[in-house]
Order: sequence, then structure tokens, then C-alpha cells
Amino acid sequence: MKEINLKGKKVLVTGGSIGIGAEICRQFASSGADVFINYYKNKEKAEILANEIREAYGVNVSCGGADVSNGVEVKKLFHQMDKAMGSIDVLVNNAGCETVEHVLDMEESEWDRVLNVNLKGPFLCSQQAARRMENNGGGVIINISSIHDTVPRKGLIHYCSAKAGLKMFSKCLSLELADKGIRVVSVAPGAIETNMNREEIKKFGKDKFEQWIPQGRLGEVSDVANTVVFMASDLANYINGADIYIDGAYMNLSLIHI
Repeated sequence: MKEINLKGKKVLVTGGSIGIGAEICRQFASSGADVFINYYKNKEKAEILANEIREAYGVNVSCGGADVSNGVEVKKLFHQMDKAMGSIDVLVNNAGCETVEHVLDMEESEWDRVLNVNLKGPFLCSQQAARRMENNGGGVIINISSIHDTVPRKGLIHYCSAKAGLKMFSKCLSLELADKGIRVVSVAPGAIETNMNREEIKKFGKDKFEQWIPQGRLGEVSDVANTVVFMASDLANYINGADIYIDGAYMNLSLIHI
């Protein structure tokens, strides 16, 4: 099998300064791609990651702050990338948010916030990216979804609804952009251990998660990042409109009990 070589490719990762997004940035850089890291508020973390990647892999790395649910900020973000990178070949819509709230207690503003970041954000970013990719002869858009695009969960009605919408958005987008040489895929992680949730998992009981997951372990950020990089490569050039679940078969077990 050919090795994944993305040298010269220009990649934008939204929400790329922490967690899964940060590891996606690292893995793209390790494959030779230049990376543009989008962050929301924490510029310092983004710059620390950019310096780490630059020193480790010698690729071009830049950072840009934006709220992906705000159309004006998204346009400014892409203009920043135009200046820093010159083009875009891969967009990873990774930025997301969630809270756990009962539907009867949820404020309208919280419903809007979660839907806007998780669903409107990918629309705004994909539109900007696709216009550029069309002029460049093609590209790849990867939407980071969740097993909760299919598996319901109490307290996450807003998040699950947004991710279910993102799943269909990805499929429709793949149809609309296929003739322009742009592929679109959805990558949906299950339970993934990150620096942000490690303590919470420990308090709940890591062993409980591992008992629930058929493969017997929690996912790691590298499991998601490696899949994303593969999906962006020419090795996956006939995969379009697909949903890729990274969950150790947990979703299939969940569906049995619904």
C-alpha cells in the first residue's frame, strides 16, 4: 500500500487547538500537509500547538480565531487562510460544543448555540471552502460528527439533533459537490478519551466504559486523527458521502438496546 503523503496540501481544521482537533492537526503535519489552526478564544493554546508542529515537522502552520457559527467571522477566517496559505485543499469541520440538559429545562439560547456551532458552522465553512476548492480543481471536506447522529442520549437532545443534521448535510453536500471534484465524508467518533475529559472519565469509571464497548477499550484521539488523514488522502478517493464510525463497535451494541 502507498504511504499517505500530503506534502503541499493546505488543510484547515476548525476547533483545532485542543483535543481531537489538535491531534488531527499533528497527523496532517506528520504527513507533510501545511495546517491552518482555527481556534475560538484560546489563541495561546493554538500558538503553542503551531510552534510544536512547526518544530516537529517543518511544515507551514498558521492560526486564526473565529466563531464558526458567525458568517462574518468565517469569511474573515478564510481570508486569513488565503493570505497565509494561498489555497485550501482540505477542510475539517471539527469545532463543536455540547452541554447536558433536560429538554424541559433548556433555554432557547442554548438550543440555538449548540445547533449553530455544530451544524450552521459546518455549512458556513463548507460554503467558503468549496468555492475555493472549485476554482482549485477539487478538494475534501470532512465533517466530524458523533455516534449520536444515530444513537439518542438523554440530556443531549440539542447535540444529537445537530449531529443528525450534520450527517444528512454531509450526504447532501457530497451530491452537490461531486461534479466539482470535491469529496465529502462524515467521521463519527464514539467514546474518545482526551485531555479534557480524562478526569471526568476517571471519576465515572473507565472500566465501565471499557465493559460497554465491544472492542474493550476507549478510543484515543489518534484513532480519529488517523482516519481523518486517510479520508483526506488519494487512497480514499472513491469514498464520498459515507459515514465512518470510530467507536469499537459500541454504536452497534447501543442500537440493539434502543
